[in-house]
Amino acid sequence: MKKKIEVQGLQIRIESIHEKDYVSLTDIAKKASEAKPANTIQNWMKNANTLRYLSTWEKVHNPNFKVIHLDDFIIQSTDNRFIISPQKWIETTEAIGMTSKSGRYGGTFAHQEIALDFCYWISPEFKVYLNKEFIKLKQEEFHRKNLEWHISKLTDNVEEMRNLLDTIPGQQDNRNRLK
Repeated sequence: MKKKIEVQGLQIRIESIHEKDYVSLTDIAKKASEAKPANTIQNWMKNANTLRYLSTWEKVHNPNFKVIHLDDFIIQSTDNRFIISPQKWIETTEAIGMTSKSGRYGGTFAHQEIALDFCYWISPEFKVYLNKEFIKLKQEEFHRKNLEWHISKLTDNVEEMRNLLDTIPGQQDNRNRLK
């Protein structure tokens, strides 16, 4: 399911991947600068602290994470010429915290926790506003699902009552049915 939130006038896409919300880093990167969003994301990823954060997140959430190349990435991050793309990170480490798609509706999406870290790197103020809008979205989803659950229970109870009334001897066939 695709969703959007607006943060400081910027539309940010959210996709559900494996029943988790992944936020568009590409959309967020538009807030950072006039540069191509992919370049902004790569600049964030080449930071040694970002790589440590991403690897820690993956170790906690991903049993298939390949840490073998992590030291190489961190050592290379001290070189100004070092570039790491989300695709390279995902392919090399089998990361699940980010996904990257090409094409018209593509871009780089990251788990909500990783997206918040990216926001903090861009602007602590922007992170606060994104977090606020994201929480608001989750509360709206919760209330909608809660209402759907209550309606479902009410419908089930009405149906049970109809079935119970149908068992009373001498009832007309259509007596307990709404028209």
